[in-house]
Amino acid sequence: MSGPILLMIVAAAVAAWWSASRAAAERAERIGREACRAAGVQWLDQTVHASGLRLRRREDGRLGVERSFRFEYSADGVERSVGKLVLRGDELVGFVGPVGAEGVPDAMR
Repeated sequence: MSGPILLMIVAAAVAAWWSASRAAAERAERIGREACRAAGVQWLDQTVHASGLRLRRREDGRLGVERSFRFEYSADGVERSVGKLVLRGDELVGFVGPVGAEGVPDAMR
């Protein structure tokens, strides 16, 4: 394989990885914001932070990437609490954080 072709393949793989990472972070942010809104608490810092990455088996038995994120929220505007969520692909598989009276928000399903 020639150098330019190999370089293009590597560049395409990096671009695909970056795109998937951004999509997961955006989904995590939507879930965190919706959970805070539903629970009536304040979403802090306007973002989520990646906190973990590992390979896990999906429902169909194939390997997939599991990404963990954390975010901060406040019930009283003074004390900060940490919420955590885990996405396996596009699926929410774990959540710890504020939950409102109406239960699990639609964005979390």
